[in-house]
Amino acid sequence: MPARVVHCQSCRVLLNSELTEDSVEIPLFRALPELAVIAAAAPKGHYVICPGCNQELRIHTMYRNLNVKCKHCDKPFTYAPKVVIKAFYAQCPHCANELRAAMKYMGSKVVCRHCDGHIQLLPEPP
Repeated sequence: MPARVVHCQSCRVLLNSELTEDSVEIPLFRALPELAVIAAAAPKGHYVICPGCNQELRIHTMYRNLNVKCKHCDKPFTYAPKVVIKAFYAQCPHCANELRAAMKYMGSKVVCRHCDGHIQLLPEPP
């Protein structure tokens, strides 16, 4: 494309007197390919509600189906599917920051609030 091509701001008519419309090349439109790959993040743990004192607890998934004790009221309970799960947490594969997400976002494609990286939140294994 020639240097210093000047167009009218309102009607886009070419204002350079030495140029004609035929001398200006318009590049072909080439669509960028979409990325098919997206980073995945699996839940590392959950935020659950203690059945004794209704306080929120952060429990790692390695304690699934085991007896745990509430740090607020010392009541023991089993970290099993019957416990009320409020949210889950995962690590962003792009920036390594921890993300907290509601259970409704499990299996969804989201954007990290820290780095704007695209993440697929993986569902929990059965």
